[in-house]
Amino acid sequence: MRLVGRDIVCVGFSDWQTDLLTNQQHLLVRAARDNRILFVESLGLRRPQLAARDISRIGRRLVSAAHPLREVDGLHVLSPLVVPLHTNEALRRLNGALLTGYVRWAVRRLGMREPLLWAFVPQAEVLIDVLKPSAILYYIDDDHAAKEGIDADNFLSAERRFAPRADAVIASAPELVTKMRELNPNVHFGPNVADTELFARALEPGPVDPQVDALPRPRIVFVGAILAAKIDIPLLVELARSRPQWSFALIGPVGPGDPRTDVSALRGLANARLLGYRPYEQLPEVLRGADVAIVPYLLEGEMRSVFPMKIYEYLAAGTPVVATPMETLADVPEVAKAATAEQFAARIEEELAADTAQARQARSQAARGHSWESRLDQIADALAASPSPRG
Repeated sequence: MRLVGRDIVCVGFSDWQTDLLTNQQHLLVRAARDNRILFVESLGLRRPQLAARDISRIGRRLVSAAHPLREVDGLHVLSPLVVPLHTNEALRRLNGALLTGYVRWAVRRLGMREPLLWAFVPQAEVLIDVLKPSAILYYIDDDHAAKEGIDADNFLSAERRFAPRADAVIASAPELVTKMRELNPNVHFGPNVADTELFARALEPGPVDPQVDALPRPRIVFVGAILAAKIDIPLLVELARSRPQWSFALIGPVGPGDPRTDVSALRGLANARLLGYRPYEQLPEVLRGADVAIVPYLLEGEMRSVFPMKIYEYLAAGTPVVATPMETLADVPEVAKAATAEQFAARIEEELAADTAQARQARSQAARGHSWESRLDQIADALAASPSPRG
């Protein structure tokens, strides 16, 4: 089935404009081609910090409060003014009232009737009676309750109320699927996928990112946010020190949402380069110059249930991949697993020795079934499979 001709109100976890694209942007931009969508930006569930990024974000939200509804990327984006503190019952009630007021106004202005309510966070529960949705989708793309700065108790309480009312639940990790099946009978596993068509261009002749191209080979590449809460930085430092003849290129912003991230040990290595942010559409140029791509993620806390979006991006580009042995990757045989720096070095050496143009084509072909379009089809099928459809 396809998701076509629907009015959709989507409540997101983060703002629309972000340095690194998430499930929200990838799925909704594509869904907006055939549907009318109102995206409700972050409700400020993560406790703000006295960091430049958070202060700037609060400032932007205050400015946008005068004109909270705008069109961008083919959909309507609503910036509700809420208090980014959720530990106090009175503030939670205030935020609920503010959210319902903003959404009621926007839906009326857009002429939406009985929309699909698509929620990335369970705090969307306050909108059910307001919208009288034709269907409810709960899309869990991460273990948000485990993230630092989130009031886990209140988040999980809201989830226990909201999930049973959803017509379908999509969860991005097996652990999250298991948890949700205690609350809802119509739960579907939906690991993070990729723009496979875009990343497959890395296999075609073309330019290589100049800073990557300037590095000696072999080039070991990581693409994504560089965060101490996600990356095993000591492991990465030990790996780079153990192979001084290899070049390590880290592509992405340092410390977004985690200003305590310390990359000084990496910066002190002659063979490691933090090359900064690249626009999404330029990432195939990065991977065109990569010999091996890595995912040196932590295995505890919120990372237990993370399926990295970069997995199928790397594979669609044909790049050999070595990652820490995350449980979510157990059924992805194309990814080599390594738990220590020594094992990482050994797996990388094996991948370098075995890599061929044919192997790269095979990886890319295997990844083609894991596209954002396939995920939208899964969403439509999951809603149709609801045991008690609303209409």
